[in-house]
Amino acid sequence: ICDQVSDAVLDACLKQDPDAKVACETATKTGMVMVFGEITTKATVNYEQVVRDAIKDIGYDAKEKGLDYKTCDVVVSIEEQSPEIAQGVHVGKSVEEIGAGDQGIMFGYATDETDEAMPMTHLLASKLGYRLTEARKDGTCPWLR
Repeated sequence: ICDQVSDAVLDACLKQDPDAKVACETATKTGMVMVFGEITTKATVNYEQVVRDAIKDIGYDAKEKGLDYKTCDVVVSIEEQSPEIAQGVHVGKSVEEIGAGDQGIMFGYATDETDEAMPMTHLLASKLGYRLTEARKDGTCPWLR
């Protein structure tokens, strides 16, 4: 849930502003989703609506599932990126010099064991997750959520 909500916020910002700087995190618990972090963008984004739409797309539409996109609490705590980070990362820098900011996650490594150059375990897990999402959305397995 959290990754998909954070991705939806990023996509919403980049759709309007390809130069947006987005460091968005998401936390969730029963009946609540919180997005927080630092975002610097020229885009006008209704973050609460983006969160609700993402939850709906995932399939959380009833309190019995632990989360209902229509009634859950959505907490938005987003600030603009600090000037110190902006200065160190992108302000006054060429494209080649732009950094990743104060956070980042790396996964996997390039390998020749698959055509996608991803480790086989990662590739299989990604394809399985994708297929499970398809089966949930098309009703093949109505118990999936």
